[in-house]
Amino acid sequence: MAKVKVTQIRSIIKRPKNQKATIAALGLGKINKSVEVENTPQMQGMIRKISHLVTVQDA
Repeated sequence: MAKVKVTQIRSIIKRPKNQKATIAALGLGKINKSVEVENTPQMQGMIRKISHLVTVQDA
């Protein structure tokens, strides 16, 4: 499967609990931290939920 690189670009301060949980589930938590994840429908949904906090690139 293809992988994508997800980088957190904005803070999670004053964000709803579900967005904070999604950031944590992806393995992020600090600004400019990046992770590579499989590009599955589940991951696409998680990324869509927090799209305003992260950037996504093909890995």
